[in-house]
Amino acid sequence: MEGLQDLLIDTFIDQIKNGEPAPALLNAARQLLKDNNITASITKDSPLEALVNLLPFEDPTDKVVNE
Repeated sequence: MEGLQDLLIDTFIDQIKNGEPAPALLNAARQLLKDNNITASITKDSPLEALVNLLPFEDPTDKVVNE
């Protein structure tokens, strides 16, 4: 199972790096990260903070903590 997950992650990385990935691919990559409890810290004036502030929606299950 680990080998399959590694292959899937490599495929996501290749497709994202090599052009404009389809929205479905980005959503699948996002879901993989979420399902595996992969999180990121947002720091002031970081690109991630800018993205969060730009998005027009909120997911009440996501916790956003500004450091």
